[in-house]
Amino acid sequence: MAEKHGSLSINSDNIFPIIKKWLYSDHDIFVRELVSNGCDAVTKLKKLDVMGEYTLPDDYKPEIHIIVDPEKKTLKFIDNGLGMTADEVEEYITQIAFSGATQFLEQYKDKTTDDQIIGHFGLGFYSAFMVADEVHIDTLSYKEGATAVHWTCDGGTEYDMQDGDKTTVGTEITLFLNEESVEFANEYRMREVLQKYCSFMPVNIYLAKENQEQEYETIDESELREDDVVVEHIHEDAKTEEKENDKGEKEVVEVSPAKDKVKINKRPVSLSNPHPLWMKHPNECTEEEYKEFYRTVFMDYKEPLFWIHLNMDYPFNLKGILYFPKINTEYDSIEGTIKLYNNQVFIADNIKEVIPEFLLLLKGVIDCPDLPLNVSRSALQNDGFVQKISEYITKKVADKLTGMCKTDRESYEKYWDDISPFIKFGCIKDNKFADKMHDYILFKNIDGKYLTLKDCIEENKKDQSVEEKAEDTKEAEEKKEETSDDKKEPEKTTIFYVTDEIQQSQYINMFREAGKDAVIMKHNIDAPFITHLEQKDEHVQFKRIDADLSEEMKEDAAIDEDTVKKLTDIFRTSLKKDKLEVKVEKLKNAGVAAMVTLSEESRRMQDMMKMYNMYGMDPSMFGGQETLILNANHPLVQYVAEHTDGENTSMICEQLYDLAMMSHKQLSPEEMTKFVKRSNDILLKLAEA
Repeated sequence: MAEKHGSLSINSDNIFPIIKKWLYSDHDIFVRELVSNGCDAVTKLKKLDVMGEYTLPDDYKPEIHIIVDPEKKTLKFIDNGLGMTADEVEEYITQIAFSGATQFLEQYKDKTTDDQIIGHFGLGFYSAFMVADEVHIDTLSYKEGATAVHWTCDGGTEYDMQDGDKTTVGTEITLFLNEESVEFANEYRMREVLQKYCSFMPVNIYLAKENQEQEYETIDESELREDDVVVEHIHEDAKTEEKENDKGEKEVVEVSPAKDKVKINKRPVSLSNPHPLWMKHPNECTEEEYKEFYRTVFMDYKEPLFWIHLNMDYPFNLKGILYFPKINTEYDSIEGTIKLYNNQVFIADNIKEVIPEFLLLLKGVIDCPDLPLNVSRSALQNDGFVQKISEYITKKVADKLTGMCKTDRESYEKYWDDISPFIKFGCIKDNKFADKMHDYILFKNIDGKYLTLKDCIEENKKDQSVEEKAEDTKEAEEKKEETSDDKKEPEKTTIFYVTDEIQQSQYINMFREAGKDAVIMKHNIDAPFITHLEQKDEHVQFKRIDADLSEEMKEDAAIDEDTVKKLTDIFRTSLKKDKLEVKVEKLKNAGVAAMVTLSEESRRMQDMMKMYNMYGMDPSMFGGQETLILNANHPLVQYVAEHTDGENTSMICEQLYDLAMMSHKQLSPEEMTKFVKRSNDILLKLAEA
């Protein structure tokens, strides 16, 4: 071939500045593009061999080599794929297919940095110019009689192409790095990038440093392979020791047998695993392989709870593994990692448009060849195919969880505390998922027993006494007569819940004594989840354990109205709370002096006000005030009623109120300061007595 000089077929001189600025948000991604091109070339050559259009050498090993040279500031990508002829270089490299650089820039100038648009134009090779001032290509096609080609470009719109001197089939791309990108000539930096993008590419990838001294390793002769370069044969004699036998006689015993070893050139270690676990059938994978893959990929040495292996060929190709990790933090600080691949080529972490939002809390990999390597997020959002993938993944997760609950309830309960945030979040976000999981949501009660929603409803129906049922029936009949023409409200079963087992321990003890049950709902996700359940099922309602007193906790005895008035007045006066709601009850638990209740509706209104920063509004306008319950059976309450003008009465009232509030919610800093000082004053009075 005669020497040739030409110009790149583009319509503007500013193509390379545009490439450098707009094609990718991460400059290190050029490594993925060039290695991917090499993998494609290898794959195509192997297919030609299968089709009988080319015969691979008997010793052929598909591989890609990356060679860094920090001294010369160069980076080489070498593959033994099908190579290119001069005409193919002309077609694939020098003809950049787009309508105009100015139009291109205008079209994408407002895009976010997350959008990777290069895939739309097939410009993967030109990502090299983001880091290189000059690029050389040396290639030799597999075609019989092909001539090697040497192509060079210095980042402008002109190139040079001539006969090359490459003697082996494949392509070698040399990048002469610019000053801002010399970091990529560092072996350790390049290893980091390759592990990020190329860990599971379908071809073995090797990294080396130019002119690196030869390294050696010693192996057993039995492990010697045909391609090993032998440096030295080593014979190790058997090792013996003098030992005393059973008869007390000394004898020479062989401790280790003689060994024949071989010193060889150190075998290169591939940075990629061409056969990742997710590409295998689930039946071919062991439990230890799943755990090892998890540790290797996510650098998490806490064992995952369990996993789901995705393997689908129709109506779309999708493979992957999703792990449920053990969680030690609160919901709002959890961050998972779902790695998205295309034919084992890394695309991105956590693309929300492909992965259901609630599953982004998980860790795993998903490989979908039907997705483009580079695609804008706006395109994904409007892609019906992507939505189908998301729905399929959701269905597989639901099937796994429901199946586990049915067949291995013990393990399901063991994992529940860790996986419940995923499931509850998923139910809130996805109605279809919520419908599938409805009967498999678990609630842990105050005794540590796990119940379904159906179980909770049955348990709370049992708690209702005969008297309550009779009373409810009577009230229902009266209401029916009064509102015969109105639509009848559905009968609701109340499920009580606990948000803080320590703070609400007083209420829990009273519930246990009354033979009542409550469930633990202390996670951040539980508040919206409760609302979600009530909206889904109109026959159930949730109340916090301190929302009200049940009849089982009270004695059936009347209280003197004069005593009620005395206690109400003295507590309002002592606490300087004129609007404080006070109730006096005879509680069965004589050890409880006072407690505070707040209706569920008022609490939720207060929570909503906090959520929307409505701190300036008065909660009482929504009926939101705590009620102080005084136990008429407690000696301190009786003392206050009998000594309303006593020297220490006000102090006792304040202390009882604060103690009751502390079981209800945290005191403010100012309130806590006063409580501590008052406690010290009380102790001082006792010491002086």
